[in-house]
Amino acid sequence: MPGLLRGIARTTVVAGTATAVSNRVSRRQAGRWAAQDQQAAYNQPQGAYNQPQGAYAAGSDTSDRLAQLQQLGALKAQGVLTEAEFEQQKARILNS
Repeated sequence: MPGLLRGIARTTVVAGTATAVSNRVSRRQAGRWAAQDQQAAYNQPQGAYNQPQGAYAAGSDTSDRLAQLQQLGALKAQGVLTEAEFEQQKARILNS
């Protein structure tokens, strides 16, 4: 009987560990996919379809940058972006 209980306990521990590892991998992969989606969104031209043809107005450019920086800060606060990714995207926005 003790051998049977030991076997059941071992199986329970192994199954619980496998479930925990699987859940952790799933969360990490979902985070990576979300980060890739955000990166792809940043690489697309911002507001290209909403702006009339011709030169951008200076006020519009400033408000666009501010909106992008606010969105970037929100993504960092949510944990979607790391500090390094945040700094890289912030520099890209400010230097454009």
